[in-house]
Amino acid sequence: MMKIATLDLEGVLVPEIWISFADAAKIPELCRTTRDEPDYDKLMHYRLEILSRKGIKLSDIQAVIDTIEPLEGAKEFLDWLREKTRVVILSDTFEQFAAPLMRKLGNPVLFCHEIETDADGFVSGYKLRLGDQKRKTVEAFRSLNFKVVSAGDSYNDLSMLRAADRAVLYRPTPAFASENSDLPAVFDYAGLKAEFDKFLKE
Repeated sequence: MMKIATLDLEGVLVPEIWISFADAAKIPELCRTTRDEPDYDKLMHYRLEILSRKGIKLSDIQAVIDTIEPLEGAKEFLDWLREKTRVVILSDTFEQFAAPLMRKLGNPVLFCHEIETDADGFVSGYKLRLGDQKRKTVEAFRSLNFKVVSAGDSYNDLSMLRAADRAVLYRPTPAFASENSDLPAVFDYAGLKAEFDKFLKE
């Protein structure tokens, strides 16, 4: 049977974009991620309210993203995996955020969402590509007779991980790892490569 890998982006291949922007803009309230708030819609409305209050434009966020580099070893891991099998990155980030990072990762396939701006370039909202897109994408791949291996680090990855044939937690928090102790947890790319390699050789 054909196989395919699905990976989360932030925390697995690149740093958390919102945390990087929060640090650069000195807005600590924006450090909240899906590790802290599992409800993505609630988290995004919280973020949008802060961006509106602070008068932040999309270009302000993109300027910071341009300075972000993939996590050390991420591109090498991704290159290795793409030689072995098909790879799709499933992320709750936005096309307008991810573009420069995708170039630095060698332009892998990415499914994500879109940010919305007003006429003056201020962030005004967001548009989901599909609700619970990570799970639904994995289920669609399985319906196409693929066996799916997935890796993620946070609560918004859980439905994807549970829908896959094999799942790996990558650098999870202790709480997330404890709540999902039936899934293997790895903390570096060597460990992730080993887990994926076992699945791909089956």
